[in-house]
Amino acid sequence: MPERILIIGSSGAGKSTLARALARHLDLPLIHLDRHYWQPGWVPMAEASWAAEVERLIALPAWVMDGNYNATMPQRMARADAIVHMDFPRRVCLGRIARRIVTTYGQVREDMAPGCPEQIDWEFLQWVWNFPRRSRPKNLALLQGFRGPIVTLRNPSGVRTWQQAGYSFGDMVELGAISR
Repeated sequence: MPERILIIGSSGAGKSTLARALARHLDLPLIHLDRHYWQPGWVPMAEASWAAEVERLIALPAWVMDGNYNATMPQRMARADAIVHMDFPRRVCLGRIARRIVTTYGQVREDMAPGCPEQIDWEFLQWVWNFPRRSRPKNLALLQGFRGPIVTLRNPSGVRTWQQAGYSFGDMVELGAISR
């Protein structure tokens, strides 16, 4: 079973939720990159500090790590034993984000850094809207060079199927129908 698992995909796909469940199931340390990147008041970490923090985190012997952060994706992929790619449709991600805003507005979620309460952020919503066109192709290109197992989950049903199968990792696992 892999000991360093990277979970990537659009915001709203459920990366943090799956990371918590997978880390608990495999008894591995959990790393939410958002907790490390953001400073109170939604201030991003300085680029050099962020690169050093990512190097520190990936050097740990075992982890389940969720987050995109494309600038550090190659280093994280090079250290990962397996990748879970949550390749969900835009409508699912935006619907989940809307629900998250309604249910946790003004609160700091457990996967976020202290001092970063849930808010309505139009720039973030645009980023999610544009994810399939801008970020997804970059992720897919990086995945082509990955030599370990890749689990691609295309919808919530695919996640449930994978969980019910005990989080099995093969060379390539793909679950859930593609619907864009």
